[in-house]
Amino acid sequence: MAPEPEPVADPIAGLVGFTGALRAAGVQAHRAKDFIEAVEHLDVTRREDVYWAGRATLCDEPEDIPIYDRVFARWFAAELVDARQLPTTTAEQVSVAPLDADPQGGQQESEEDVVAAMASSVEQLRHRDVAELSPGERQRLNALLEGLDARGPVRRSRRRYVSSRGDIDIPRTVREQLRRGGEPGPLRHRRRRDRPRRVVLLIDVSGSMKPYADSLLRLAHRAVSAAPRTTEAFTLGTRLTRVTPAMRHHDPDVVLSEVGSMVPDWSGGTRLGEALQAFVDRWGQRGIVRGAVVVIASDGWERGGAELLGEQVARLRRLAHAVVWANPHQGKPGYAPVQSGIVAARPHLDGMVEGHSVAAFDELLQVVRSV
Repeated sequence: MAPEPEPVADPIAGLVGFTGALRAAGVQAHRAKDFIEAVEHLDVTRREDVYWAGRATLCDEPEDIPIYDRVFARWFAAELVDARQLPTTTAEQVSVAPLDADPQGGQQESEEDVVAAMASSVEQLRHRDVAELSPGERQRLNALLEGLDARGPVRRSRRRYVSSRGDIDIPRTVREQLRRGGEPGPLRHRRRRDRPRRVVLLIDVSGSMKPYADSLLRLAHRAVSAAPRTTEAFTLGTRLTRVTPAMRHHDPDVVLSEVGSMVPDWSGGTRLGEALQAFVDRWGQRGIVRGAVVVIASDGWERGGAELLGEQVARLRRLAHAVVWANPHQGKPGYAPVQSGIVAARPHLDGMVEGHSVAAFDELLQVVRSV
């Protein structure tokens, strides 16, 4: 059951924050002021009124509507809105305060104020630690996660292909001139193409990672959705579980439910070394790790042997293009990477990044594309 959304103290913040989430998801939503003014003339306690006000003012293209529906459902912690049922549905409370009074004595918010409030609201949520969010804020965070750019990395292919630009293809150029009887002809070119590079996500779902596992799995779902043919996802705890097939459902809530039922060691102990050994033995040698970018999302609290963890990360590094560790405690005040698992794995990593907020997840995706 979805958690109850929390009221928003600022009467505008909830609506402008929703508009910002829409923009993050790919909808331009440039008429935020029109949306706010439309809601002021409607019954804000009716979910369908808010829905139609936003849909009429914020969606410019037919392609925007499915995104709008998805973000609306996440942001207002409501079930997915079915437009055919809206006229007959019972009125429900919306998770924003009424807009019946202007705190500045009736003075209308300028468009610049609306945009500024929108940017501030969304930006603050982007940098919040996901472990400290309330259920209502988590719903809005989920909408922001869906707007992340999860395109995978690319690699340059070894083969060269015929192209209108690039390096001069000397054999083809010579053959062309011979065909012309020695008369000068146009230069022929060839170049290498970019190919998608495989990404493998290993997500720690042990008890110490419980506050972050939900958001990390949603991030994995976003990555698999963006590149379904070249992205793999596994969970680690006391055992290894491949969850890629479950990630292929379009609804992240369904994905989370299915993953929760198929992972037997959810919120259990931590034996990263043994789980990584099973991963390298079963999947690394078979090829999905070769040349891939591997992301380990864990706090590094290892209850097994730290030496084994270090050995397996080293094996992983020899097979992969790069190994990146996302630590939810990295960068927090007072944190030092002194855990035995982190100490053992660190010499074999290509990078260690933060993994506690939407902004950190965004940076992680950028690192994956750039290594």
